[in-house]
Amino acid sequence: MSDDASDATVCEVIITANDEGWLVDFTRSLVTDRLAACGHHQPIRAVYRWQGAIQEERETRVALHTRRSLVDQIIDRAREAHPYDVPCVLTLPVLDGNPAYLEWVLAETDG
Repeated sequence: MSDDASDATVCEVIITANDEGWLVDFTRSLVTDRLAACGHHQPIRAVYRWQGAIQEERETRVALHTRRSLVDQIIDRAREAHPYDVPCVLTLPVLDGNPAYLEWVLAETDG
């Protein structure tokens, strides 16, 4: 999905994992490869149904700031590397924000 409009559109990609170290390393690789400008990590508690049973565990959540045009690459890398069978990877639109910050995100990612 690499067209002019999506290339200049900033979005947030959410990924969760129960291994904080793995998620920090994964985020670092995305920033190093300019697929994300940054990633903000926070601890969370996940409650979900998996294979018919209710599960509850501590996880870490990262909010990646990136270009819409790079999301498919991030999803592909998460599918390949994530320790979960079905990793949570969600993309949220950024409707508005500090223009200087949005420009920084675009400058720090490959478009």
